[in-house]
Amino acid sequence: MAAKKQKTAKPTPVDEAPAAVDETLSGNAAPQAEAAEVPAAETQENGKRTNGNHQPIHVDIGADPLPDEWVMSDELLDSPALFLNRELTWLNFNRRVLQEAEERRNPLLERLKFISITSGNTDEFFMKRIGGLKQLIGAGVREFSIDGRSPEEQIRWAHEEVRRIEQDKAEIYANLHRQLHRRGIHILDYDELTDEEVDSLRQHFIDNIFPLIFPQGVGPAHPFPFISNLSLNLLVTIKHRAHGEDSLARVKVPVGPDVPRFVQVGTTLRFVKAEDVVAHNLDLLFPGVHIVNSEIFRVTRNSNTEKDEEQADDLLELIEKEVRDRAFAPIVRLQVETDIDPMHLEMLLTSLDLDESDVFHIDGIVGKRDLMELAQLNLPDLKFKSHRPIEHPRLRNEKHIFHAIRREGDILLVHPYESFTNTVERLLREAAYEPKVRAIRMTLYRTSSESKVVDYLKAAAANGKQVAVVVELKARFDERANIAFAAELEEVGIHVTYGVVGFKTHAKMIQIVRKDYNGFRSYTHVGTGNYHAGTARQYTDFGLLTCDRDIGRDVTEVFNFLTTGYSPSRKYQKVLMAPSTMKKSLLSNIDREIRHQQEHGTGLIRMKLNALEDKDIVKALYAASRAGVKIDLCIRDTCRLRPGVKGLSETIHVRSIVGQFLEHNRLYHFHNNGEDELYLGSADLMRRNLEHRVEVLCPVQDELLRKELMSLLSLVFNDKFMRWEMQPDGTYCHPAQNKGRTPGSLQEFMLKIAIRRERESEQLKKLTSKGKSRRETWSGHIR
Repeated sequence: MAAKKQKTAKPTPVDEAPAAVDETLSGNAAPQAEAAEVPAAETQENGKRTNGNHQPIHVDIGADPLPDEWVMSDELLDSPALFLNRELTWLNFNRRVLQEAEERRNPLLERLKFISITSGNTDEFFMKRIGGLKQLIGAGVREFSIDGRSPEEQIRWAHEEVRRIEQDKAEIYANLHRQLHRRGIHILDYDELTDEEVDSLRQHFIDNIFPLIFPQGVGPAHPFPFISNLSLNLLVTIKHRAHGEDSLARVKVPVGPDVPRFVQVGTTLRFVKAEDVVAHNLDLLFPGVHIVNSEIFRVTRNSNTEKDEEQADDLLELIEKEVRDRAFAPIVRLQVETDIDPMHLEMLLTSLDLDESDVFHIDGIVGKRDLMELAQLNLPDLKFKSHRPIEHPRLRNEKHIFHAIRREGDILLVHPYESFTNTVERLLREAAYEPKVRAIRMTLYRTSSESKVVDYLKAAAANGKQVAVVVELKARFDERANIAFAAELEEVGIHVTYGVVGFKTHAKMIQIVRKDYNGFRSYTHVGTGNYHAGTARQYTDFGLLTCDRDIGRDVTEVFNFLTTGYSPSRKYQKVLMAPSTMKKSLLSNIDREIRHQQEHGTGLIRMKLNALEDKDIVKALYAASRAGVKIDLCIRDTCRLRPGVKGLSETIHVRSIVGQFLEHNRLYHFHNNGEDELYLGSADLMRRNLEHRVEVLCPVQDELLRKELMSLLSLVFNDKFMRWEMQPDGTYCHPAQNKGRTPGSLQEFMLKIAIRRERESEQLKKLTSKGKSRRETWSGHIR
């Protein structure tokens, strides 16, 4: 057996002391902390962190400062320099996610999870964004981005910043590896195993891995084999005993449902990597030869394989072909170990049609997204406390959800703090079995097998309801699942459509038609997140339950457009619909705030979004800021706007929240001189959302709910909570300790409020009057 090459991780001074558990917030799901001694003069090379958690943390990925002599003028309003690069602002976000793996107050396995998330995000970045840029180069497109950069320039810059992130990630993982060891979780090299353990793993290999491996020779008689996307591969060097010459072979490590990446040693918390198990048993795959060594490599392929829908006779067949083509798409990245043989690397580059700029040398584990396996170990002391979403106080004592909506008025849902099962799934469950319900229509962008959504739709059809579902087949990386769900729905007689050619259906809507005592009434749900039980526990999202007739009519018009494809420019009373009215209305609302600022000094815009990319919207916000409108933005990742630039955006503040949950809700607030307007929905301010997707923003009309949402927005921008502050050059700074106290987490605070609401609503459960029940709001408990 040939020993796998061993590597020594780079030492890091951070978090060297044994971990302990801090006190947690009483009665909620707040995280437990890994306390560690940190030297007072702690420093990291690239300026991201100083003096532990007491000084500002600066993430400078994608730093793009304006020239020192920059002076704003009207002539420069269209200058590319006013817009930040989309790819680099996203990479900065991914580095902020990685910062959670450094955060000592997070539990140890959660920190490992953030490394996994960052790695998975980077994989998708190469598949989607770098892959798209390479396609532009291949097609000879010479167009520059909004920020004035060519595709080649963007790729070079992105590669440089990704390499910095990978270096940071390797150091953070090396530190966590030591902490895991101290807590009894061991990721071992083979030379750390006993002889008995080596024998046991060999038998495990024979029984569970060997049957799944198909070794392939590499040489004149064996062309270089096809390498599948994100697969883990060993390049094996073999010396033949007969003639003494070296040859190469490729072995795919069959990591998947049957082979975990981290193989447990016995019943202990000791693990070895699957590739090491394979590498140390190669003699069973290549008997009679000498195994010189083996080297890990991994490729990433372009996922942009979309075809022209307008030329397709069958959209379902087109999407299925796109998914198949993706498996054979061009390679956009090669990951190798740091000490790979230069000759072998050259051979890989030639065989895979890559150049040196596409190579990423990885220190430590290649494919760190698989660390999620260890992050999911059942060790509660090393994880965030289990979060149990509360039942919505305004629904918990109601026998019928439709009665509650009609009697109490609009109901705001705030996930994951409030239960998805007892709200959205309950709505569909009651609709499926309620005799007075006549029809159900909904959009389905992403869902999961653990969600009951599909089951309830099938039950509704079995109970004689008319059921129509718009399934978006092009939900990236969920195409196969959506095709399967669509087939499952069609089999029971549900009317399934795939939206409108040329427009992705991203709106999140359910419409239920019920025969009430005074005629037919539409009950509507509009949300910011997918109808997916798993992400509903991990993402922050809003939803609105309403039986407002105008909103119901508007949603009907949207569904009619989706099922017929005719005329998006319909008459909408209240909702904002893309690609028809949304962008125009948002720009109009921004202009209105400018007028209010000029006339009354009351201009105020607040938005919470995932991304801000559309050039027209950015320019409108710049104009509003120049007029003095106060603008507060909470943008999770991509943001082209430069805040705080003198003469351009001095009144704009951009913040970002990264934490236990993925911030995913979208909320728009226009002060309107005291007549506040608020909209929620699934649309970000990106050109694709506003012009190339079917999106809906729903107005929040109920005065109590508007107050509730404005209170929640105020929390988002409250300085007592930790959040990242965007700088004019596109970098982000985490605030320093304030007056001797470290800022708290907004998400932890929301968890506390949720528990408080549940506890206090218990005291009111016998009081069913409208006034009492409607006081059970988030804003009523923020104190």
